[in-house]
Amino acid sequence: MQKTINSTLFRKMIIAGAKVLENNKKFVDSLNVFPVPDGDTGTNMSLTFNSAVKEINSCPDNSFAAVSNALSKGALRGARGNSGVILSQILKGIATEVAKCEGELTTKQLAKALNEGAQVAYKAVTVPKEGTILTVIRIIGETAVKAAKKVSDFEQFFEIILADGEAILQQTPEMLPVLKKANVVDAGGRGLMVIFTGMQKMLLGEDIDISVEELAPAAANIQASSDSNDFVINLDNLGDIEFAYCTEFMVTHMKKKTTVSDIDKLRENLMQLGDSVVCIGDLELVKVHVHTNEPNIALGYALDMGEIINIKIENMVEQNRELKRMRTQQQANLKQFGMVAVAPGDGIAGVFSDILVDGIIEGGQTMNPSADDIAKACDKVQAKEVFVLPNNKNIIFAAEQAKELTSKKIHVIPTKSVPEGVSAALAFNPDATAEENVENMTSSKQNVTAASVTYAVRTTHMDGFDLNQGDIIGLDDSNILAKGLLVNDTTLDLIEKVKKDDVVNITLFYGKDIKQEEAEALQAKLEEKYPDCDITLLSGGQPVYYYIISLE
Repeated sequence: MQKTINSTLFRKMIIAGAKVLENNKKFVDSLNVFPVPDGDTGTNMSLTFNSAVKEINSCPDNSFAAVSNALSKGALRGARGNSGVILSQILKGIATEVAKCEGELTTKQLAKALNEGAQVAYKAVTVPKEGTILTVIRIIGETAVKAAKKVSDFEQFFEIILADGEAILQQTPEMLPVLKKANVVDAGGRGLMVIFTGMQKMLLGEDIDISVEELAPAAANIQASSDSNDFVINLDNLGDIEFAYCTEFMVTHMKKKTTVSDIDKLRENLMQLGDSVVCIGDLELVKVHVHTNEPNIALGYALDMGEIINIKIENMVEQNRELKRMRTQQQANLKQFGMVAVAPGDGIAGVFSDILVDGIIEGGQTMNPSADDIAKACDKVQAKEVFVLPNNKNIIFAAEQAKELTSKKIHVIPTKSVPEGVSAALAFNPDATAEENVENMTSSKQNVTAASVTYAVRTTHMDGFDLNQGDIIGLDDSNILAKGLLVNDTTLDLIEKVKKDDVVNITLFYGKDIKQEEAEALQAKLEEKYPDCDITLLSGGQPVYYYIISLE
């Protein structure tokens, strides 16, 4: 019977949840509603959670407060896609409550944390939709609170919350018709259940190298690059330094009286002297890092154990003075406005650069950039305010979250496609106010119709089409409109269905899997079919999508 969980076990359970999700992300990806190759819910959730684990692994303090802070901070920085951002908010809520635990975690405390995770996640979503990961965490939270009133054993507790979580997950197709049509449960909800299953397995001491598909019922303040011109200061946290000296050294050639417990004692003493403590090793070699105002005392503690080598002491107060000086200089040189755009291919990135977008983030259909990626890109732009063009509906949420990770003022223009992003960027006016630009750029993106051509990754029935794996499919921003066996034929069919009478410009960005001569052949057919339209062909270089199409 397991009536409490200490911080070490909690840490291991978090890591186990991430491991099981990593092992099963492709299964979660396969549940995505649209049968297209960018159905990456599981991948986004895994990248988000792995970022949290990386932060936890870098945390030298094993207290609930420290581990929880690392969990929340790492998840937020690594949040990718809508599913990843929502997961980061769930983890933030859980971490907030767990951090308050000073002894060992009880079922009542964990229940409160799970419930808080649901509430924080719901608040983060402008229009919460039932039948999603939100529903699953809400039911888990509510069940946990009820169960904790009667159950103090964690093994029973997890059985109850996982049973109710699975039950509500199986009901998600009844809440969202699109899930029922695709004959799948919500992918984000399944991802969450995978995480909790991993935590339960660690709690029970069971193997975490499992296939969830078999278990489931059916179906940094300073950033620098090699180019010194890219050196950028994040303007957060350049206040007073509490501990002045970054102190590093190694202890070797231990005295005969030194034992392993002396290493633990050294770590405890260092934590009393400062923060950012790392003290790892054995009786052969111990590596130490600490921020302190008394490096002499830290070195004295080490001398009691053995000899010290590789001593490095840096004055962070002086470094901070230099950072403040650079901050002042940098702010004086900043322009008022800049733009950052997400581009899924080299050619598309080049188009954005040509229309004076300051920063380009690689990503899009197959790899959604995280909130941290977007924030860092904004930090590099030499402007006080930055307009962000996500160019993918699954990146908009992460772009909004990036506002919390940078001192820059960010304006997110909710572009759902590359054509919308190009249209919005062209409407930008550096002499207008921020409010005028937001209005004009948002309005401009509505004047373009976007479509795309890709392939089905599974056999299914959707939008009136019987699809087989490998079929070529054409989509607008929400529906499958065309199906075929040949890319160019399907593209012609798609354009015919989305083209309005007043369209005068058709632009095609052809992907990396399309040869130039194939694209030129399509261009010729379009020019013959629509003689009153200007047909522009550009090499987009994007993966997955054969063509991204803009109609204006």
